[in-house]
Amino acid sequence: MGKGLLVLRKSSIMIKEVMSMACKKLLEEIEDLVSKIVEASNLERRVQERLSKDIKPIDPKKGVIVVSLGKGAVSMAKGALNILGERVIGGVVAVPYSTNTKEELGPLEVVRGSHPIPDERSVRAAEKVIEWAKEAKNSGGLLALISGGGSATVEMPLEPLTIDDIKELNKLLLLSGASIREINTVRKHVSRIKGGRLAYIAHPAKILGLYASDVPGDRIEDIASGPTAPDPTTFLDAINVLKSYNIFNRVPKNVVEVLNRGVKGEIEETPKPGNSIFSNVRNEVVARNLDVLNYIERELKERGYRVLKLTSRVEGESSEVGKVLASIALESLDTGIPYPPPFALVVGGETNVTVKGKGVGGRNQELVLAWALRARYWAGDLDNVALIAVDTDGIDGFTDAAGGFMFPSDIGRARSLGLDPEEYLRNNDSYTFLKKINRLIVTGPTGSNLNSVIVMLVDRC
Repeated sequence: MGKGLLVLRKSSIMIKEVMSMACKKLLEEIEDLVSKIVEASNLERRVQERLSKDIKPIDPKKGVIVVSLGKGAVSMAKGALNILGERVIGGVVAVPYSTNTKEELGPLEVVRGSHPIPDERSVRAAEKVIEWAKEAKNSGGLLALISGGGSATVEMPLEPLTIDDIKELNKLLLLSGASIREINTVRKHVSRIKGGRLAYIAHPAKILGLYASDVPGDRIEDIASGPTAPDPTTFLDAINVLKSYNIFNRVPKNVVEVLNRGVKGEIEETPKPGNSIFSNVRNEVVARNLDVLNYIERELKERGYRVLKLTSRVEGESSEVGKVLASIALESLDTGIPYPPPFALVVGGETNVTVKGKGVGGRNQELVLAWALRARYWAGDLDNVALIAVDTDGIDGFTDAAGGFMFPSDIGRARSLGLDPEEYLRNNDSYTFLKKINRLIVTGPTGSNLNSVIVMLVDRC
């Protein structure tokens, strides 16, 4: 268990409780696996290992400016300071306001923005980031440490947009069911700092951008909206995203005006691949979801499981993905396909929820509830099958949980207590349901953000 982390509420694993009458072996596996997921997501170590090799194109003899932003900003900055030490002459660490850190980061100032919806704090954080990016022109270069959550934590709207316009736009996007790639396509075209525009601000400074990926596919231009990366998307692409999710006519008028002016060429596009401003820029992904999956795969094999590592880029509606995973569990039990028990399926990525109810989510919790409902429908009250779905940043949607876990048998027990799991699912209120049955996974913010990890265990208890 990571130091200072409450990996599971203790009430979640007390076998004596009504809702905890499940396979003791799998309950113990779940608690330990959550700890391993947090451990494998450590960004301080990843940055430290990468910088110990080289820091080209930056010249450390002239001093390095560090800009670190996102949910992993503190951890990544610490990794950089461990290697560069006094060669870091200044910079800023921009984190979500919920990040609880009092650590000293040497010459780096810690500022707080908002997440998941940007606000005035995000603008103030952006002002600091821009200030230090400009200062990098007079140094040996800019080390940009970028992690998921940076899109909201740091924001500077294109004129004449206001932060209120950006708030409303983000709310609509996050509730629309759009993928993170689609959401960031829009975000990049209403911002002065995203989609390579931070590199434009710092030009001609030398830039090394190290990215911790929280997006399926690990495309650098999608991580925190790629502030130092060339952007292949356009204003027209942004408009098409809004139209495809039927929110183009609902976003603020200023947003429509800016996007339309961009299509007409009245507002400069984000810098594209091949632009000369990137001649002194090197961007790399130093941590990704697949790294965590590889680690968990090794752990499970050592415990005797037959492991299928399926993908690190699962997408789609959480409830639908849950149904697919349930079918795989039942196939394993019935036919031994793809493997007979003890079998473990390892999946990563980011599902989404099209919100229709008034619940508080989040995506991982909805996935495990949908999975349990479908598995019990076909196979009854199984105690030897479990699903874990957890976000490596420790925050699932708008909740204080990292995710959840369930057994199919939890559905029957919940109904015996007067709970209606189907109604909770219809209301997108999996959080309240899992809280009532002690199936939440709570870690607190982890200082990382490498997307979600899903582990399904099929055993013989």
